[in-house]
Amino acid sequence: MAKQNVAEQFVDILARAGVKRLYGVVGDSLNPVVDAIRRNSAIDWIHVRHEETAAFAAGAEAQITGSLAACAGSCGPGNLHLINGLYDAHRSMAPVLALASHIPSSEIGLGYFQETHPELLFQECSHYNEMISNPEQMPRLLQTAIQHAIGRGGVSVVSMPGDVASKPAPEKSIEHALVTARPTVRPGDDEIDKLCRMVDEAKRVTLFCGSGTAGAHAEVMEFAEKIKSPVGHALRGKEWIQYDNPYDVGMSGLLGYGAAYEATHECDLLVLLGTDFPYNAFLPDDVKIVQVDVRPEHLGRRSKLDLAVWGDVRETLRCLTPRVKPKSDRKFLDRMLKKHANALEGVVKAYTRKVEKHVPIHPEYVASVLDEMADDDAVFTVDTGMNNVWAARYLTPNGKRRVIGSFSHGSMANALPQAIGAQFTDLNRQVVAMSGDGGFSMLMGDFLTLVQYDLPVKVVLFNNSSLGMVELEMLVAGLPSYGTTNKNPDFSAIARAAGAYGVRVEKPKQLQSALKDAFKHKGPALVDVVTDPNALSIPPKISADMVTGFALSASKIVLDGGVGRMLQMARSNLRNVPRP
Repeated sequence: MAKQNVAEQFVDILARAGVKRLYGVVGDSLNPVVDAIRRNSAIDWIHVRHEETAAFAAGAEAQITGSLAACAGSCGPGNLHLINGLYDAHRSMAPVLALASHIPSSEIGLGYFQETHPELLFQECSHYNEMISNPEQMPRLLQTAIQHAIGRGGVSVVSMPGDVASKPAPEKSIEHALVTARPTVRPGDDEIDKLCRMVDEAKRVTLFCGSGTAGAHAEVMEFAEKIKSPVGHALRGKEWIQYDNPYDVGMSGLLGYGAAYEATHECDLLVLLGTDFPYNAFLPDDVKIVQVDVRPEHLGRRSKLDLAVWGDVRETLRCLTPRVKPKSDRKFLDRMLKKHANALEGVVKAYTRKVEKHVPIHPEYVASVLDEMADDDAVFTVDTGMNNVWAARYLTPNGKRRVIGSFSHGSMANALPQAIGAQFTDLNRQVVAMSGDGGFSMLMGDFLTLVQYDLPVKVVLFNNSSLGMVELEMLVAGLPSYGTTNKNPDFSAIARAAGAYGVRVEKPKQLQSALKDAFKHKGPALVDVVTDPNALSIPPKISADMVTGFALSASKIVLDGGVGRMLQMARSNLRNVPRP
């Protein structure tokens, strides 16, 4: 049997850790690893057109599967392109292993062609970032990197010179059993007892939920029922907590709607569950606050806490709910449910008035139709900007759908590359990229990746020929919009020229049939929808407070507009309110 080299050992260990694909662009320093993949049936090499796409795709795959995903870049500029997607994966707690191949080891530090220092470049967007400079470091260093990514939830970067990758692997290397799943974290009894007393003593409790409530829907609902609590959520908590939720009062923050803001400010006790909600100006400063999070470094960094609880949400609530005293008074909950429904009643007509005749098309109408026509288990990837607004307001969660975006990092151009990673996990599952024309055109080259692999991703392009969210930011700051206009081609013609299905929609009556045909198409498809550039979700009035920045209006509701089927959900929840 031929002796393994370091590259072959590297690929074997990735396969043992459950990695199915390595996304990247080939290059000289990376060639030994790519050749090892060619000869290893357990891992596929996914050739993308830009390394940023590789990192975004790996991050999306990791978020869909919950397992380790991987990407790679060749030395210097190649691996440097990974950095934006890795920042996004790291801030999304997606377990990703990135290989940053390096210049020849004998030339490091001498200003060699394409020389960079990946051990410095990736420091801030990783839990672990080290270089394999000697074959004897294998496999321990790679195993350590894998366990950092999985165990802490985020990115590990391994840099390796191409000449080291080609050297023989050590003969007596130690390969131990790899950690491939995270444990549950239960708080101590003292913390549970303190939290129990605070809940029992409070008359009005509000729960505010983030992505850390994934897998804890039943526990949150049971707890909310027992203490008669309204339940609000951040954007990353929407897909996990809003569905089948009779206590839902909407979302707080820049994209907020409904009564979530009121519920968090009018309670006696606010319980933050698995959320690192960044906009502390939307959180109260005059009520007691408890935060539950599996990552202790998140505790208290957004608001002053009266109690910090280190534990995952599901295990914490499983310990807590049996201990708290049931509450019978529903007055606060019912008042918030009514406020929520009334708030949605007031804004829903923003997208329903003459939408079927309005040209250019209302983007709200596009999102609403898309929500109704997409599969019950569809994966939506959402570009940053106004598409975040439309996804937050119009996509209806049901426990089977997934919604992925650059919600913590806020990068442009994420939707298309994330759709690539999501689609590779299941070629039979519907994946829809909600792209803006600005984001799509930034990484448009990787539309060719869809064609190359015949990935059935459906790109629904909200084409308003502008950077809409930036225009809104300028407006709120009292500035005239400048540098935000895009001169766009017919993107559907580009899609057809690339060998994909493409259709352009300019009138509302064309939309449903265009989406239906695109969804029926077995390969990649792009629906270029010309939308109204003036459909910015802005408050009815621009207050003096808003001139100081985009962060806040006097009422703390920055964006206003329709809410799609969420109004029906709110109306349904009103049935739970006892009639006098």
